[in-house]
Amino acid sequence: MSRSQHSGAYPGRRIFLFLCMGLAAVTLVWRAVDLQVLDNGFLQNQGDARHLRVVSLPAHRGMIRDRNGEPLAVSTPVESVWVNPQELGNEQQRIPELTRVLQLDRDHVQHLLASRADKEFVYLRRHVSPALAEQVAALKIPGVYLQREYRRYYPAGEVAAHIVGFTNIDDVGQEGLELAYEEWLRGVAGAKRVIKDGKRNIVEDVESIKRPRAGKDLVLSIDRRIQYLAYRELKAVMQEHKARSATAVVLDVKSGEVVAMVNQPSFNSNNRQKLRSSHMRNRAITDVFEPGSTMKPFIVAAALESGRYQSGSPVSTSPGWMRVGVNTVRDVHDYGQLDVAGVIRKSSNVGITKIALSLPAEDIWGLLSELGFGAQTFSGFPGEASGLLSHFGGWNAIETATLAYGYGISVTALQLAQAYAVLATDGIKRPVSFLQVDETVEERRILSASVVREVRAMLEQAVGPEGTAPAARVAGYRVAGKTGTVKKSVAGGYAKNRYLAVFAGMAPVSDPRLVMVVMVDEPANGKYYGGQVAAPVFSQVMSGALRLMNVPPDDVPLLHTQLEEAGEPA
Repeated sequence: MSRSQHSGAYPGRRIFLFLCMGLAAVTLVWRAVDLQVLDNGFLQNQGDARHLRVVSLPAHRGMIRDRNGEPLAVSTPVESVWVNPQELGNEQQRIPELTRVLQLDRDHVQHLLASRADKEFVYLRRHVSPALAEQVAALKIPGVYLQREYRRYYPAGEVAAHIVGFTNIDDVGQEGLELAYEEWLRGVAGAKRVIKDGKRNIVEDVESIKRPRAGKDLVLSIDRRIQYLAYRELKAVMQEHKARSATAVVLDVKSGEVVAMVNQPSFNSNNRQKLRSSHMRNRAITDVFEPGSTMKPFIVAAALESGRYQSGSPVSTSPGWMRVGVNTVRDVHDYGQLDVAGVIRKSSNVGITKIALSLPAEDIWGLLSELGFGAQTFSGFPGEASGLLSHFGGWNAIETATLAYGYGISVTALQLAQAYAVLATDGIKRPVSFLQVDETVEERRILSASVVREVRAMLEQAVGPEGTAPAARVAGYRVAGKTGTVKKSVAGGYAKNRYLAVFAGMAPVSDPRLVMVVMVDEPANGKYYGGQVAAPVFSQVMSGALRLMNVPPDDVPLLHTQLEEAGEPA
C-alpha cells in the first residue's frame, strides 16, 4: 500500500473511535440517571436489605451455692420486649394491641414512643415469661423485637434472702453477698459481627469479636438445711411470742464459717414489689444491741486469767443488792454466798459486779477488745456495724459494773457468736467467713486453754437443772451457754416492759463444733426471759444441726434420761 493510501485511512478510524467513546459515555450517564433517579427506590431497598452490625452476646452471672452444692442463686434466660420507634411507621395503630398483650398502659406507651421517636431502642417490658414472649412474637409487628437477657432466681427464697441478697433488673448486685462479690459473679458480655436483613433478622454470622465470659460461681459456708431449720424455728418463736424481730447465727468454730444466719421478718427475694426496707436489713450484722448477761462469762474469764480468782473462789451476793456510787445493782433473788461458777450459774449481777470492780479496768477492756467487741469482724458483708466499746479511760465504777452484766456496750449477733467461738476453741480466735473455707485459717490465741475450759464448765452448769437455761439442752449432747434478759434502751433510760431475750451457747461441750446466738426483740406474749424465749430456739436448731453435720453425741446417759422423761423407749 502506498503511503498516501495508508494516511487516508486514519481520519475514518479516528471518527469511528470517537463515536464509540461518545456512545459509551452516553450509556454511562443514562445508567447513572436511571439508577439515581428512576430506580432509587429499588437501590434503597437493596441497601436496607443487608446490614453489617455488631451484636452483643449476653453472659450469665455466676451461680451462688451452699457448702453442699445446693443452688442459692441462679441466672435463667428470659426475653425482654423492645421497640424501634423509627420502624413502627404505619404500625402505630397496633400499639393498643401490643399494650394489651403486655398489660401496659396504652397512653403511657404512646407517650413514651412519641418522646423517643428519634431513638432506635426503647424497652417496653423487661424479663417476660416464655408464654408472653411467644404472644408478642406472634403479633409480628414491625419494629417490635425480643432480646435475650438473664434474670436472677433464688431457690431458697426468703430463707436465705438476707445473706444472698439480690440483683436489680440489669443483674447487678444490690444487697448481701450479691453486692459484696459483684465483680466475682458478674459475667462479661461478648460481641460478634453479623449481617442482618431489613427485618433485623440475623442472616449470617461474619466473625466473632469477643467471646462472652460467664461470671464465676461462689460457694458459701451456709448449709441450706441448717439455714432452713433456723428460719423455721425463728419464725415460730416470732409468732408465738409476738416479737418485733429476731436473729440467729450459727458458726462452725473449727473453721470460723457461718453455717446459718437468719433474721425475722424476712422477705422474698424473688418478689420485691411490696418490699419494706426494714425487712431487708441483715440484722445479725447491721443492728447492734446490749447483750446483757451473755457478757458475764468474759468478765469471769478475765478474772481467772488475772490469777486473782478460781472457779471455787467465794463471792458474797447478800442481801441481793449493792450500792455503786448513787446507783443500785440488784439480783432477782438473794443468792447469798456463791462461788465464781455459781455467779454464772445463777447469773448474779451483784456477784459479777464485785468481780469486775476488783479487776483493773484496762484488763477487762483489753480482753473485750481482743475478742472483737467494738470493731467489725471484717466478714466482707456490706454495711457491717462495729458496735460500741468505750475506752476504759472514761469508765467510772457504775460503768464498769453495768458493762460486767452487759449494759453500756453494744454488739452485733455475729460479734457475740465470734466471741463465744473463742470459748469453744480453748481460747483461739478465728476470722468469720461467709465463704467455704478449704484451707487452714489464721488464728490467734486470746485466752489460755485452761481458763477457757473452766469457763465452759461453768456455762454447762448454766444450762443444767439449777441454771437459767435448762430449755437449751439437746438430747444426747452436752451443751454450754448463757442467757441474757435485757431491758431495751429508750430515750432517757431503759423501758420498764420492753426486753431483748438472748441466748449464746455451744455444743458438744466435750469437743465444741457449733456456736449459736439467738436474739428475740420485744417478746410480748407474757414471757421475755432469755431462758424462756431464746434458749428453746437454740435447742431445736442445734439438735438438728449437730445431726445433719454428723457430730457424734457426747452424753448418751443424758439422752436415755431425757427419753425416759419424755415417755419414749430408750
